[in-house]
Amino acid sequence: MTVIRQEDFVQSIADSLQYISCYHPPDFIHAMAQAWRQEQSPAAKDAIAQILTNSRMAAAGRRPVCQDTGIVVVFLKVGMDLRWEAGLSVQEMVDEGVRRAYTDEHNPLRASVVADPAGRRINTRDNTPAVIHSEIVAGDKLEITVAAKGGGSENKARFAILNPSDDLVQWVVDTVKSLGAGWCPPGILGIGIGGTPEKALLLAKQSLMQPVDLADLRQRGAKTTAEKLRIEIADRVNELGIGAQGLGGITTALDVKILDYPTHAASLPVALIPNCAATRHLHFSLDGSGPAEFTPPDLADWPDVSWQPAADARHVQLDDLTREQVEQWQPGEALLLSGKLLTGRDAAHKRIAELLQKGEPLPVDFSNRFIYYVGPVDPVDDEAVGPAGPTTATRMDKFMEMMLGQTGLLGTIGKAERGPAAIEAIKEYRAPYLIAVGGAAYLVAKAVRSARVLAFEDLGMEAIYEFEVENMPVTVAVDSRGNSVHQTGPAAWAGKSVSVSFS
Repeated sequence: MTVIRQEDFVQSIADSLQYISCYHPPDFIHAMAQAWRQEQSPAAKDAIAQILTNSRMAAAGRRPVCQDTGIVVVFLKVGMDLRWEAGLSVQEMVDEGVRRAYTDEHNPLRASVVADPAGRRINTRDNTPAVIHSEIVAGDKLEITVAAKGGGSENKARFAILNPSDDLVQWVVDTVKSLGAGWCPPGILGIGIGGTPEKALLLAKQSLMQPVDLADLRQRGAKTTAEKLRIEIADRVNELGIGAQGLGGITTALDVKILDYPTHAASLPVALIPNCAATRHLHFSLDGSGPAEFTPPDLADWPDVSWQPAADARHVQLDDLTREQVEQWQPGEALLLSGKLLTGRDAAHKRIAELLQKGEPLPVDFSNRFIYYVGPVDPVDDEAVGPAGPTTATRMDKFMEMMLGQTGLLGTIGKAERGPAAIEAIKEYRAPYLIAVGGAAYLVAKAVRSARVLAFEDLGMEAIYEFEVENMPVTVAVDSRGNSVHQTGPAAWAGKSVSVSFS
């Protein structure tokens, strides 16, 4: 009888989470490299180059590929004939593995999980608890799939119960079109069809654990309904022209994964969950012989892509920047920022709003400053800051009028598009919005020369920092007149996509 020892299981969970934080799956890298080779949009090609360069840097430096190191999801297939040698429950063992991984002093991962989610939202500080899905199966082995899903892509999960006669493909296409770029395309779309509402969502998440193999499917030909849908949906989504980071291009979906399940005759439940440019998952098994071992990939597996700033990128000195200067910036223009900028995201903006409502002074002077929406990873060794890529800007849209109208803020930096209300505020206060590439967190962090907390230290990664940066790469997403590349870019590339394939 196979005996699974507590320490073997716990350490395997910890080691697997450390592994996936630093190393993209090889199939994903190969697909992204092919997308880079095929991409025709200069802006999208540049963004993919940053993602690939960041991935190789993270692997070489053994640091997270993204600052959002995710909420942990574990799928277990537990053999009926195995026996546990453990004093903790399965949930407790998994959580201990998560705790070890996320508080590892050599490669700390960002703690993003908050308790009391509808109330105080207090960070648990070690990213526990994990979400676990268990299945009891025949045999005496323990099959484990570990994933770490970032909030940007998780927030774009969608579910609907269609009529059986409805056009499922059209629902997916319309849904992806409505998601914006907050899920950091290009990535993978996971789709669950059938069962019950909760089953469809679980199927969608499980489908994302499968390898990227759209090229192989195209070559051998579709044989099932699900396979036919994968090809049709991939082609239709890429024809939208959304492209990398929503800048416009021919590749939005690297692959479409589908799992289905029998359902009620009156129902057609459909769930969609995207995986971002920080796709992280790993499958392994335990047979009682000890903990799992994970061999780092060969850096030769990464393509020979090394991102460099555009020759015509505008150098910007933040410390003496004026409103007259920012009004010269054009949509889609590449900038290299140097000087001091502030950071802040959801929790910090909420506190700022509370202080202003009470008429109390702010702890930071925002006048003529830029604020970067980021929650960085803790630094190690000689780092000024750990991986520090942008978070989705639309979550701060409701604070834009306040920040621009009441604090004197000069502009904002994040990822993905801004909503209509935020763009109106940008136009009114002539305060442009810039984007950094989501999925290039380690690369961006290399531009940070120093970092110090200025306010709300108790918020951890959501505190207000002051970063001093040198040549931090960003793109003008919305200029001071309200013109947005997230509108013009996809519009220019819609319908121009080729039938992309990734191997």
